[in-house]
Formats: sequence, structure tokens, C-alpha cells
Amino acid sequence: MLSSTSYLDDEEKSTEEEKHDECEELSATVSSDGLEDSTTSNALKIFNSSESDLCPEILHGEPFTDRKSTFQAHLARVVTSDQVKQVLEELKKNRKVNNATHNVMAYRIFCENRNSFLQDCDDDGEAAAGSRLLHLLQILNIKNVIIIVTRWYGGILLGPDRFKHYNNCARGLLKVAGLVEISPDLKDLKTKSRFKIKKH
Repeated sequence: MLSSTSYLDDEEKSTEEEKHDECEELSATVSSDGLEDSTTSNALKIFNSSESDLCPEILHGEPFTDRKSTFQAHLARVVTSDQVKQVLEELKKNRKVNNATHNVMAYRIFCENRNSFLQDCDDDGEAAAGSRLLHLLQILNIKNVIIIVTRWYGGILLGPDRFKHYNNCARGLLKVAGLVEISPDLKDLKTKSRFKIKKH
């Protein structure tokens, strides 16, 4: 089930000059040859975020548990690095998320004036997990989105399976948001709602 934070969408949009300044702070750039986002999906209506200083709406995926470790994805629409920081700060206001073992993050923002992407990732102690999430966003051609996958470690080492769970949780939430097609094997994942995040 999908839940979301409250979101105000009546603020002024930032100017093209502000977007230009934002893109000057690129931490990593790649050439843009991506497809346009779909405008036909009803799910995309939740992404009517402005380019203001308000924290964007945060969507929370269904938790998935394997051998006592629980994973949960969170997603928001972002167009500036400031919004990336705001999303992370807002998410960590939740005590369970803030106290989680890992909060792995990746984001991609398309800068039209430079025809390139502002993108970055954070492993948060889970080696290579952030770069794998970023690679997922790249191969799925996702733009203007931040994805965070939270892991609560259950005491049993999962080995390489943990990376599969990070990506599957992220892909599943992207699917629920209408941003990507779901793979057949993802439909077979069993979820267990041990951790629920209340609406803010």
C-alpha cells in the first residue's frame, strides 16, 4: 500500500535562472538521451511538485522482510539539490527511519539548460548499494526523482541478496508511482508490514 506526506502545491515556481544555478553544482553529469516521462499515467498526478523551497511529497513503499532484515523504499519528486536535502531531513524526522541500520539513497535531476543530469548517491554504510540504486535509475531512464531504501538489519547476514532487495524495493515503488514497468519476478515478492510510516 502507498502512503504519502502532506504536500503544498500553491507556491511560485523558481525561475529558469535558478535552475541554471542549480545545475552548475553538478556532482556528476551524463549526456541526456532519455525518453520523456509518461503523461498518461494517473499515478503521475501525485508528482505535481513545484520548484519551490517546500519539501516535496514523499511516497512510502510496502516493507519487505527477509531473514529478519526489513527493507522499505521511499520516493519523491525533486528538481533541486536543496529539495534532495529537504526530503532526507523530512524522512529522518521519523524515528524508525532515523534509527535504521542503513538509508541508501540515489537521485537524478535533469537540467534542461545543460542537457545533462545532476545525480549522486549515498551508500550509508552499505558498500556499493547507493551506486547500484543510481544505476537502476539510469537504466530505467528515471529523472527528477530521489529514491531512498531503508534497511533495518535483523542480525542475519544476507550476502548478495541484500542488493537484490534494495533494487527490488526501489523498482517496486517506482512501479506503484507509475514510473516504470514491473518485472514478472517482482510480483512474486512477499511483503510483511512490520514497519509503517504515518502520514506527516
